[in-house]
Amino acid sequence: MKKRGFGKNSNGVEIEHYTLSNKSGMRATIISYGAILVSLEVPDHRGKFADVVLGYDSLDGYLTDAAYLGAILGRYANRIARGQFTLGEVSYTLACNNGQNHVHGGLKGFDKVVWAARDISTVMVDALELTYLSKDMEEGYPGNLTVRVVYTITPENELKIEYFATSDKDTIINLTNHSYFNLAGHESGDILEHQLMINADRFTPTDSTSIPTGELRSVKGTPFDFTRPTAIGLRAKQSNEQLTYGYGYDHNFSLNESEGLSPSLGARVCEPKSGRILEVWTSEPGMQLYCGNFLDGSIRGKSGVAYQKHQGFCLETQHFPDSPNQPNFPSTVLKAGAPFRSATIFKFFNQ
Repeated sequence: MKKRGFGKNSNGVEIEHYTLSNKSGMRATIISYGAILVSLEVPDHRGKFADVVLGYDSLDGYLTDAAYLGAILGRYANRIARGQFTLGEVSYTLACNNGQNHVHGGLKGFDKVVWAARDISTVMVDALELTYLSKDMEEGYPGNLTVRVVYTITPENELKIEYFATSDKDTIINLTNHSYFNLAGHESGDILEHQLMINADRFTPTDSTSIPTGELRSVKGTPFDFTRPTAIGLRAKQSNEQLTYGYGYDHNFSLNESEGLSPSLGARVCEPKSGRILEVWTSEPGMQLYCGNFLDGSIRGKSGVAYQKHQGFCLETQHFPDSPNQPNFPSTVLKAGAPFRSATIFKFFNQ
């Protein structure tokens, strides 16, 4: 593993930049600010490598970023209605930083803090551990929460992300990585021709503010049916209330395999020209499909590329949005002293 500096944040803290790799040449770079995945280089069917995640060349881009490019999100990824939830007999109020709702941990979520990084590589694999203490009532959440995230690159061209946490008070937790993928390369235009399969028979429809209604709706006969490989853009412009609410795809899918300790297949994506294939395996019960609907060319990414609408897709493995207010959704309560663990694996192949 290689380590270097990546500049200093506004408080003068040096941000560290780590490069993980394997013998096949796959490389991932991660920084200690936001535990952000900055780049991910994988080969196509001819052996040519490309960086398949959107990001910035310098720290300055991440310090002002509003799109959460590549970041670890928490304490609660995705939305909580009206920034309110009740735990036990206590009501909590969070910042409403997404219209009338709370999103991705608040004004200063885990994407905007400095993590302590440690090289935990072995002779077999490169691995990076990042830890952060989210103090009691930080951003309105109860409990001193110790979070640990481990990135590993395996010999099989997998990027594995493991999440661990404990709290000294009952709290809620929902962690994910918010990378935008483009399997043709981050600079290669839109992802609408990518062929996507999501292993989900149901999704969670939302209201006009992107808060789930509580329904688990069948994908059959809707633009949300990705049970067979389908071009992402094929039905993205169909007349559909849910697509109108999300300005395209920005919805949670209830994965067919139930939550467990061992990850199961959540999605498979193929980019036809390069032959790159991505499989997403996860222990989480849900996955948010978001297709860069709000990218508008104003973000200047790596190599000065202006990221346009639909230039990347996110497959955010997660518990469901607004679960603390939805009793029929899988619980996101973490009891005091209990361990939290989750794992997601991004596997890369060629065809």
